[in-house]
Parts: sequence; structure tokens; C-alpha cells
Amino acid sequence: MSTVSDFVKAAERADPTLAGSSDKDKAEIAKLSNETEGYVKDLSALNEKLTPLTYLYSNAPSSADISLYAHLHPSLINAPPTQHPEKPSLLRYFLQIQSLDSVKSAQKELPNSFPSLDIDLSSLPVPERKAPPPKVKKDKKAAPAPAAGVAETVTNAVNAAASSASAAVSAATETAVNAASAVKDAVVGGSPSAPVEGGKGNGNGQKKEKKEKKEKAPKAPAVKEEPTGPLPSMIDMRVGRVLDVKRHPDADSLYVESIDVGEEEPRTVCSGLVKYMSEDQIRGATIVVICNLKPVTMRGVKSFAMLLCASSKDGKDAPGGIEFVLPPEGSQPGERIYFEGEKYENAKPEAQLNPKKKIFETIQPGFTTLETREAAWIDPETKTVHKIRTKDGVLKAGTLVGASLS
Repeated sequence: MSTVSDFVKAAERADPTLAGSSDKDKAEIAKLSNETEGYVKDLSALNEKLTPLTYLYSNAPSSADISLYAHLHPSLINAPPTQHPEKPSLLRYFLQIQSLDSVKSAQKELPNSFPSLDIDLSSLPVPERKAPPPKVKKDKKAAPAPAAGVAETVTNAVNAAASSASAAVSAATETAVNAASAVKDAVVGGSPSAPVEGGKGNGNGQKKEKKEKKEKAPKAPAVKEEPTGPLPSMIDMRVGRVLDVKRHPDADSLYVESIDVGEEEPRTVCSGLVKYMSEDQIRGATIVVICNLKPVTMRGVKSFAMLLCASSKDGKDAPGGIEFVLPPEGSQPGERIYFEGEKYENAKPEAQLNPKKKIFETIQPGFTTLETREAAWIDPETKTVHKIRTKDGVLKAGTLVGASLS
């Protein structure tokens, strides 16, 4: 059977960029690849490590991801995913790397080595959500215990009062008791030599008594809201209609489309569909447009949106490997597209997604098409299915089942 190293090399032959483009990238990726075998020794810790990550290095897949996939493979083959419902980030990552074209190419080159694991996400049990432990406030530093000379001070005060006048014994005793109480409440650095009167020093360098602090009523523990992270409802998806399409003047793989999304002016969009669709297939099509990504300049042409397409689970290069996700028939440009579920249906999308927060990159691995070809997002934590729809119905792919949407 082929080794992990053989599998990684096969993937690199399919996609040389996995190894890194610069000497620095290559060194970092090689270092991470060497560490991946150790990662799988503690799957719970690995799940925590993968929670905020899309890939191990930077914003694109690398040889380190292929290596970790191969090292993880035995754990998921021998212990089905149903035994790991509490590790949603690990499962999400594994399926994401498994769907890469370079991995599929390596599987074809090395048959029976690290084959794809068929996981029906909707069948996985819902992970138990444990409430975070309440915060325990640290006790304020306790006041130092009264100095050992307190008893001695009280005794001296009583004796002094008694020797001055026997008739004043009872008064002296009361004075001594009050003095003891004052000394006990005072914060002193050493043994006092006489009672403290009126909260002031006695002229012999004794420290002033601190004012007694009123006890504050204990505050009720704050209820910490459960973190939600990026939500699919943050993504602004709308129905669009392609008004025109032409080849990019400086990029052989790109089209430049003019798309009506219900605004005053059409949006210019660059898409890498030259290998997969003709201009006639695109021109006039009613499609799904992601409108709140940060605009990017692609070979001199600024692109203001992205088209949502379905990619075959057999790879983009398979016959019919890419096709549009289609809104319901009769949909009009600008119509809102949203996710089913009380939490998402009425939520307002972000005006523009912050690329540093990787909102779309975090949500995208859950996009898929169901057996009915209906487009949906599957929550990686709860495994609940949220169909993607307009007011008139659910979005669908033309033919692809189990497709990735991007």
C-alpha cells in the first residue's frame, strides 16, 4: 500500500502549488507536513486547532493539508464519523480536503490508497452542547490577621486604667474593649503600643486606621452568550441575470460578465468558467450572485461579485463537472436569497464581508446539493440542513447531487 509520502507527492504532481510558491512558503509547509503525524494522536486537540482554520497554512490548500488528511484517514475509516459527533471541525476539515481535485487525482493515481470516505452529514447525531462553566470571581485579598500584640494592648490598657483610679475600673474596661475592637479593625504594620483613638495615630508613628468598607452585595454571575461565529445569513445572495459576457482581454481562463442584480447599474464580474461553459450558455442565464464580497481586481478588471456554481463530487474536470445553481423559474434580478431556519430567514446580511474574518471561507464547506439536487447549507456543528431559497422556492443544481457550491 502507498505511504503518506507517496500520496502527498501524487497530489503535488496534480497541483504543484501545494508545495508552496516561495522558499519561505515551501519551508513552512514542509515543517507543518512533518508535524501532521503528531496531530492525529489527540483528535480532540486537533478539533480545537482546526476550529478557526480553513487550511493549515495561509488561505489555500497545501501539502500539509494532504499529509494531515492521509494521517487522519485510518482514524475515520476504523472509527466511523458517527463516533466523532463532538469533533465537527475535524469532520468539516476532512471532507473539505477530501473534495480537492488534487486529492481525487492522487486517489486515481494510487488506487485503494486513502479512498474517499462517504459521509452523509445529515445522518450524524447532533453534538451535545455543554454550557460554559460559570466564571468564578477571585476573592479579594483577605485583610491581614490582627497583629499578635492585640491581646497585649488590651491588657495594658486595662491595667493602666485600673492603676489611675480604682473607681474607674468599669469605665476603663469598656475603653479597653472599644480599643481592642478598633485595633482589630485597623490595618497595622506591627504591634501597636497603645489603643487607637478616633481613627488617628497616637503621635508615635502609628498608621492611621482605614475607613471601614461597606460590604457590597454579591453580583449575580453574568450570563455569557454562546458564541455563534460566522453565520450563513451574513452572505448577501441575490438573483442575477447575465446581460453580456466576453473573454477577459488578459486572462485566457476568465470571462467578464455584466450582471443585473436589481441595482441602478449592472455589476462587472470576472469568473473562471472558460474551460467549463461557452459564452452562449452564460449569456442571458438567470443565476445566483454573491454580492457582498470585497471587490477584487483580476488581471486589470475589477470584479464586484461572484457567481455561485455547483462542482461535481467527481471533480470539476469530469463531464458536466460545473453548472450554475439556479433560482426558481420566473425569479427576477435583485430578489433576495436566504437560508431556511428561524435563525437565518429574517437576518440582514453584512454590507461587505471582511476578508480578514474569512466568513465566506468558513461557511462555504457546508454548501452542498442534496439527493433532490436542492441547494443547502449543512451546519457543521448541529448537522441540521438549511435549504437555500427565494420567496418562491428552493434553489437547485441542474443535474449534480452531492456537489460542492462555490
